[in-house]
Amino acid sequence: MAKHNRIAVAQKMTQTGLVPLFYHHDLEIAKAVVTACYEGGARVLEFTNRGDGAHEVFAVLCRYVHRELPEMALGIGSVIDGGTASLFLQLGADFVVSPSFREDVARVCNRRKVLWSAGCFTPTEIGLAEEWGCEIVKVFPGDSLGPAFVKAVKGPSPWTSIMPTGGVSPDEANLRGWFAAGVSCVGMGSQLIGKDVLDKGDYAGLAAAVRDTLATIARVRGV
Repeated sequence: MAKHNRIAVAQKMTQTGLVPLFYHHDLEIAKAVVTACYEGGARVLEFTNRGDGAHEVFAVLCRYVHRELPEMALGIGSVIDGGTASLFLQLGADFVVSPSFREDVARVCNRRKVLWSAGCFTPTEIGLAEEWGCEIVKVFPGDSLGPAFVKAVKGPSPWTSIMPTGGVSPDEANLRGWFAAGVSCVGMGSQLIGKDVLDKGDYAGLAAAVRDTLATIARVRGV
């Protein structure tokens, strides 16, 4: 069962402005990565469902996070159908992220009052996802659309909360572009949690990178 309700998760996403995302098949590495992100100030993290047995790693990781990192909302990403969403909700996922809009995922998550974020590529998809209760829309792939797309969407629908994933990096110019366009938060994967970090086990460096990224986001927001 989710520990953090949909409103709390949406607030954490918006307040911090950052959703780190990653996958690793090794449980101990996964624990170390989540802990480093937490120590760096992240309060939301997406574990992506991208490997065989990902649900087995997530089950233990979720219990660890809920016990040791109580302010962290741990969600599951790359969810492509309602059955997969149901599985991870049973394991304790605090939110669900999909690469596309799926009514079956929306139905499962709404029934449990768990936040879900649908990957959308057009204004029509964004509007449809919002009609189905999507609080924060994932613009994906972000590198194909860019900040100009976000700004254009926000013009006629300023209430839309957007999280781009893909094409987001920790450098200030990139983050300034996205937040100036009006995003609520950004999803950041390999640009933040790179292969070198995982290979070297540089978790202190990861915590510092997360801390610096959050400071940059606060600065470009003028907070």
